[in-house]
Amino acid sequence: MKIVVSPDSFKGSLTAMEAAREIGEGIKEVNPMIETVLLPVADGGEGTLEPLVMATNGHTVEVNVHDPIGRKISALYGVLGDGETCVIEMAKASGLMLLKDEEKNPLIASTFGTGELILHALDHGYKKFIIGIGGSATNDGGTGMLRALGMKFLDDFGFEILEGAKALANLHKIDSTDLDKRIGECHFILACDVDNPFIGPNGATAIFGPQKGVTTELVDELDQNLFHLAKKIEEETGIALHDKPSAGAAGGLGGAFLAFFPVTLKPGIEVVMEAIDFKAQIEGADFIITGEGKSDVQTLSGKAPIGVANVAREMSVPVILLSGFIEEESKQQLSSYFYKLESVVGGKISKEASMEKADYYLRYRAKEMMQSILEKGV
Repeated sequence: MKIVVSPDSFKGSLTAMEAAREIGEGIKEVNPMIETVLLPVADGGEGTLEPLVMATNGHTVEVNVHDPIGRKISALYGVLGDGETCVIEMAKASGLMLLKDEEKNPLIASTFGTGELILHALDHGYKKFIIGIGGSATNDGGTGMLRALGMKFLDDFGFEILEGAKALANLHKIDSTDLDKRIGECHFILACDVDNPFIGPNGATAIFGPQKGVTTELVDELDQNLFHLAKKIEEETGIALHDKPSAGAAGGLGGAFLAFFPVTLKPGIEVVMEAIDFKAQIEGADFIITGEGKSDVQTLSGKAPIGVANVAREMSVPVILLSGFIEEESKQQLSSYFYKLESVVGGKISKEASMEKADYYLRYRAKEMMQSILEKGV
């Protein structure tokens, strides 16, 4: 029997790789002869880097960069097993996870560190990029990233404006003369699952700003600053980002890519599954086990487990959803995509216990489920 173990991360508890290992261990405890293929996945947001590198036998590169509020940190990017493709997860350098709650400051937060990761990869000869843009702490329209790559953002006096969203109000001219020419020789695939425009009630600031510290009073000001930036970008490139779908991703970072980079936008899970050659990896499998921390109707909107289920259906491989918690109201909809639904939470296992000892209880539930499959065939 061959079982592919392909979970996403259990957010707040286990990485995708850790979850795959625990499920695999649970299966092996029942029958060590079962072949298990650990193939953790992600949906293009935070946690995408490690599964891609692991699944392709790639490696990571450590770089000193600036975090969202300008501190020097060490961040990783990945190189896939082909030796040609870089994976850059913007959250590693410019993510919300790098800041404590009291450090969130959308007025000054910058994507400069993301640009530093790209620059390092360019300096080492890479020309193919996968960029994951989930989990940003920024609202700077990608200006920090562009600045790290040579672009200048000038005020009325010809001086460079400060980093962050607040200073965009002082922007008079964009000077792209020194933007790294190597960018034009590269191809960037943007793992992006949002179609929010650059500005407006559904834009970067209004929708994603609050989680980054944008108060109700600041929404209009920072949205106006992005409007001002979009106007200057249109003057420079002829590209109007204002209402462009996905331009509002990651605080407007999506817009910077759309305006200045040779880029293709794809759903995150699609990018990941192509990169790890998922179809080839699941050939001959009897089952696939996928999962995430919490499954509900949102799972159906492009999350990793539904991506796994859709590809597996093409290959006629049944998929089991084993998640930390499955919302009762969503089970009927989810069951049409999955052969079997299993929740770690249930019986004697509470939500609190399942998170405090996530590794133990996930392995326990996987073992229990495998025993049931072997004994009853279900």
